[in-house]
Amino acid sequence: MQVFVAVLLVCGVSALNITDERAACPLGYFPCGNLTMCLPQLLHCNGVDDCGNQADEENCGDNNGWPHLFDLIFGMPNHNADTKTNLCLLGVVPELCQCRDLELDCNGAQLQDIPVVAVNVTMMSLQRNWLQKLRANTFSKYQSLKRLYLQHNRIEEVSPDAFRGLHNLTRLYLSYNKISVLMPGVFRDLHNLEWLILENNNIHQMSSMTFSGLDSLVLLVLLNNSLTKVDDICQEMPRLNWLDLEGNLIESIGNASFCSCTMLTVLVLQRNRISHIHEGAFSVLQKLGELDLSNNRLAVIPPNLFILLGDLLQLNISYNPIVELQVDHFDKLHKLKSLGIEGIEIANIQRRMFEPLKYLTHIYFKKFQYCGYAPHVRSCKPNTDGISSFEDLLANIVLRVFVWVVSATTCFGNIFVVCMRSYIHSENKLHAMCIISLCCADGLMGIYLFMIGAYDLKFRGEYNRHAQAWMDSGQCQVIGSLAMLSTEVSVLLLTYLTLEKYICIVYPFQYLTPGRRRTVSILLGIWVFGFVVAFLPLACKGLFRNFYGTNGVCFPLHSEQPETLWSHVYSIVIFLGLNLVAFLIIVLSYASMFYNIQRTGTQTTKYSNHIKKEVTIAKRFFSIVITDSLCWIPIFILKILSLLQMEIPGTICSWVVIFILPINSALNPILYTLTTRPFKETILQVWANYRQQRPLLGSHRPHQPSLIWQEMWSMENSHGSNPDHPLETAGTFDKTTTLENAS
Repeated sequence: MQVFVAVLLVCGVSALNITDERAACPLGYFPCGNLTMCLPQLLHCNGVDDCGNQADEENCGDNNGWPHLFDLIFGMPNHNADTKTNLCLLGVVPELCQCRDLELDCNGAQLQDIPVVAVNVTMMSLQRNWLQKLRANTFSKYQSLKRLYLQHNRIEEVSPDAFRGLHNLTRLYLSYNKISVLMPGVFRDLHNLEWLILENNNIHQMSSMTFSGLDSLVLLVLLNNSLTKVDDICQEMPRLNWLDLEGNLIESIGNASFCSCTMLTVLVLQRNRISHIHEGAFSVLQKLGELDLSNNRLAVIPPNLFILLGDLLQLNISYNPIVELQVDHFDKLHKLKSLGIEGIEIANIQRRMFEPLKYLTHIYFKKFQYCGYAPHVRSCKPNTDGISSFEDLLANIVLRVFVWVVSATTCFGNIFVVCMRSYIHSENKLHAMCIISLCCADGLMGIYLFMIGAYDLKFRGEYNRHAQAWMDSGQCQVIGSLAMLSTEVSVLLLTYLTLEKYICIVYPFQYLTPGRRRTVSILLGIWVFGFVVAFLPLACKGLFRNFYGTNGVCFPLHSEQPETLWSHVYSIVIFLGLNLVAFLIIVLSYASMFYNIQRTGTQTTKYSNHIKKEVTIAKRFFSIVITDSLCWIPIFILKILSLLQMEIPGTICSWVVIFILPINSALNPILYTLTTRPFKETILQVWANYRQQRPLLGSHRPHQPSLIWQEMWSMENSHGSNPDHPLETAGTFDKTTTLENAS
């Protein structure tokens, strides 16, 4: 009883301190120790000394719940520590064993049975041996034994009389064995036992009578066993204070499961299969200080489940498939200091849910955007999703700079190519139509990045206030759709252009130049398909929910838990289905084209000229394939890792969206236009015309073409077909005209 009075006093003092601190600062701000300065929530416990006196980084650890209670309840001084001697007082001990005072250490001694030593032994450590069975009366003569360690053996069977006579035993460790059944009365002589540790066995059968005789037990650990139900487990343990049932197979908690556990202060039920809890299951646990229900299968929390847990300090219901929390679920938890609701999408979240929790110091959400609904809590986690932070939509300063650089590069490059295409008269107009269409698609990616940068500027310094509204907004949905449209249309157009080149080179005699109607139909079909892929999640909000609003940059990579199953499947079909197939077609087609050029070239050309042309073509093909690889391989890996349910830092997603995804959009104008021979000839012609028409200042002589231009023009014409062009080869016939049109 004294222990709990101490707990109440500590909580009361903490409450007074918190009240005094908050009275000096406005809501959402907390003091810098004894300074008059107040800092906002987002600057506390962020790893940076913002106060100047380290006050904002003090007391950031969450020691509420069991760490605090453990120190109060079990942190007792060892009065015998100073009276021990280093001499062995047990006489002869087995080989490979060590002795100190009246304590025997036989860890790792390869024992197959309990060793025989002096009867006055007080501690026996037999860890990591080969024990397989604890027989009846094995320890009956060691009645002075206080601590017995039997971890990491091979114990499968424990006799009901194995621990007879151990009236003074206070600690018993049976962890990491193969025990499956514990018979009733097996511990009946252990009246002074305080700790019983049974973790990591395979216990699936026991009853409340299994623990008869444990009148003094305060700590029972059944972690990682195979228990499927709990029926009045504390009936024979009136002083049980700590119960750990983590990692079992429990499916439901009934009204009588803990009806005798009136002294319980810590109850751990995480990592079970609990899908139902009776509303009165915890009604007698009025002294409970910590309750952990995380990682179960709870879809609904009963309305009055926590109503009598007035002394609760820490509550964790994280990672349950809870669909909704009631506004008043936590109203009666007046002393709660730590609340864990990670991994839960709270559709109806509002500030009213957490306002009654006046003494809450730590709260853990699924999304950092939720922290705005608990401004009175000093430590709120997470404070970033790797992409955004409390302050900024783009958390990293490098991202904030390069979103503008990449946006400007992408927009300028594609707009420049679209404008310049009208001056190129020497190429196939239908092919030019395809390239202009590709530039329009890639330009949408530049617009998307520009919008992300603009909203980052708009929310600078106060993003968390707008985060949830931004991700749910129509603007976020639209620009996310534009990014998806750009990505998919660009991928499909690149695949179409690649297949055109492939047919032109590999099957030149069967190749027929596509007509205008066919080309327009294909381009129109690609754009229609892209629009369907991009805007289907917006048209079917009921199935996809907030498909584009899972992060601040509005792009659905879905590395975290997806909004719905439809969202998850749709994302996989697009990124690991459609885009992966398109990428493989591009890579294999270019490999086949290069092989065909190399094969036909060696048959008909001189060795030296062929090598030069082949190297040039190889470089060009390599540049096209490598940019596609740099863009898509990281995304494929990311999706595969998320499919395997591996944790992916949000920072990786931000770098993928800002740097990797726009690679093709930024480089396609260079690869497919700026480095081609028709484009270079047009640029040279425009420059020559400009030089010829510009009047010479201070001279009446007619202007002559530049010598440099004449030399460049003569060099171009003297070489005939330009080997720099990726599709020009030295085959058995003149492919130059055909390949220029295909390029």
